[in-house]
Amino acid sequence: MQTIIVLLDSRKMENPDLDVISLLPVRVEEVTDNKVYDNGFDYINDDVIGVWLETENADEGVKSVIELIKTEKFADNDLSKTAEILVSVEDCAEIEKCRKVFPE
Repeated sequence: MQTIIVLLDSRKMENPDLDVISLLPVRVEEVTDNKVYDNGFDYINDDVIGVWLETENADEGVKSVIELIKTEKFADNDLSKTAEILVSVEDCAEIEKCRKVFPE
């Protein structure tokens, strides 16, 4: 499996609501027919949470994640203005082993 990580910085969010970390993966699973699915989250520091997603092909799956973030709000947050998205061909990859794909 491959990894997609969505980094969410609460300082940049309109409504820094922790519900985002559960709402986002559920919606990703819905729009991708479970081709991209939840693989947990972790606190990166006091302000940033990483949402890990798993998929067979991160380069393909991330396209749907980016489109979703651009078109929908989560807990009243426009994540297209705040999220960073990383990908890796590794399973459960650490941030340092990922490359940033959004924003460009």
